[in-house]
This record gives sequence, C-alpha cells and structure tokens, in this order.
Amino acid sequence: MPRLLGVDIPGNKTLPYALRYIYGIGPKIANDVVEAAKIGFDRRSHDLSEEEINKIAGIIADKKLKVEGDLRRDITGNLKRLQAINCYRGVRHRRGLPVNGQRTQSNARTRKGKRKTVSVAKKSESD
Repeated sequence: MPRLLGVDIPGNKTLPYALRYIYGIGPKIANDVVEAAKIGFDRRSHDLSEEEINKIAGIIADKKLKVEGDLRRDITGNLKRLQAINCYRGVRHRRGLPVNGQRTQSNARTRKGKRKTVSVAKKSESD
C-alpha cells in the first residue's frame, strides 16, 4: 500500500482510481495529475517507485490543491462561521436539517435521522 500525502492508497487499483482515496481529489483532478506526471493510466499504484510517488505529490503541491487536513479545516471553518453569524444556512446546519431548501415534512430522513415517535396523551377518565 503506497502512502501519498499521509493517506494509504490501495495498491491493487489503477492510479486514477487510487488517487481518489485522497480527500479533495475527484475523477477530473486524478486524471489531470496522472497525465501531468506522464505515468500510464493503467499502472497499478503498488507498481509505483518512490520517485513517481514524489512526482505525484509534487504535482498536487504545485497545483496548490487543498487536500486532506487543509480542505477539512477550511470546510469546518466555513460551517462554524455560518453558525456563528446565525444565518439561515448556519441555523440549518446546527439543527441538522436540510440546508438547500428541500422539503422536510415527508422526506429528508438522511439529514434528520431516524423517526422519533411522539405519543398522544390519553384523557383521564375523571374528566
């Protein structure tokens, strides 16, 4: 298992697919990095030499891509800022509700979590 930018990427996958295991690198950027490194798209990541791994890491650094810790820190910082200024999106994040205007009466189970049943109190017989 090669280690790239502090992440163990799977050794049995081809390089464009293995690079996607790094947070912040998707299909387009992975293909661009492999192309810029002039490494074959069909090469497996366990076949890479240390020099080629360093070359890939250098290309990611040269493109000034935010990946892993830096990207996670930026995203959480943005969410904390929204919550601190009490804007609508920040309040929705704080309450764990959908942020982008989706309906919540019948859907949004992924965001809201498991249903919480509210029981109805019966009237006492003395009334």
